[in-house]
Amino acid sequence: MTVRELTDKTGWETLAGVSGLDKGISSCYVSDLLSWVMAHGKEGTAWITVQTHLNVVAVACLHDFSCVIIPEDIDVPEETLAKADEEGIPVLKTRLSGYGVCRELSSMQVPEV
Repeated sequence: MTVRELTDKTGWETLAGVSGLDKGISSCYVSDLLSWVMAHGKEGTAWITVQTHLNVVAVACLHDFSCVIIPEDIDVPEETLAKADEEGIPVLKTRLSGYGVCRELSSMQVPEV
């Protein structure tokens, strides 16, 4: 599944990184501790986090994640979105909790990392 297909199916809002919407999603991971994500992330991961600062984009780029999913309608700073656009990292936003996002991805048979 691509990020575009995910947004089409879920209606989640794309805040940034539209140039990366055709990236494939091979797994999902949920964590808010950046160093932990850096140690365990894999290419193609859809990363669920409540973190919204600029370093989130840096971590997503490190492993070429497919996208970053921000739950609970959390606002994302403009500087983070600008960097995500520059790097082609889609940032998605949903009103669902992190658990709800995991349930959606699981129902679409996206495996965990």
